[in-house]
Amino acid sequence: MGKRSRAGRAVLWSLLAVGILALLAGLTVLASNLIITESADDHIVVEPAAAPQAQCAIVLGARVYDDGTPAPMLTDRLETGVKLYKLGKVDKLLLSGDHGRTEYDEVNVMLDYVLERGVPDEDVFTDHAGFDTYDTMYRARDVFKVTGCLVVTQEFHLSRAVYTARALGLDATGVIADIQPYANESKNAMRDRLASVKAVLQLHITHPEPRYLGPVIPIEGDGRATRG
Repeated sequence: MGKRSRAGRAVLWSLLAVGILALLAGLTVLASNLIITESADDHIVVEPAAAPQAQCAIVLGARVYDDGTPAPMLTDRLETGVKLYKLGKVDKLLLSGDHGRTEYDEVNVMLDYVLERGVPDEDVFTDHAGFDTYDTMYRARDVFKVTGCLVVTQEFHLSRAVYTARALGLDATGVIADIQPYANESKNAMRDRLASVKAVLQLHITHPEPRYLGPVIPIEGDGRATRG
């Protein structure tokens, strides 16, 4: 009986420890998201026409299909970025993404899209090392010398993107790019809530540098300097 009793207590303590860890993890996710939304939500607009003037619109990358066309989320981000440019809200577009995500260069697909819609080549900057939101905003500040920007992405991602930009010193306003419904919206939102923990750690504890930095190419100049 003594051995069984000790074994039972060990199982109980193990379950209790797992429960406490799960609770702490849940509280960490909740706290991170509260910090981000409370800070960022006052700096988000729904319509491009309501956005303030800024140096540039940072259009965040997303999926490109195997045939080289942008997926719906990326299409809507690009359409919103083009609209901001044509409304005169920004003088430049900064297209940021991961060049190795598919066989197509994500950023070049984005570039072709906005050029086909009439944005002048010299007003489009391309960042092929925007591997995540943190790297994009860090590089916008240090490589492209951005001080004020409009951040363009879907609503589920926008609070974290704006919070990241502002925590890194950018005067950032988010513009929601939800033009149509998307597949897996709940899954994307849940993934972003978890990513908020990483964002808070990066911005306030670990302070990593981006994977790549490189030479300075000011956003006030000619975007064609970012090609090649």
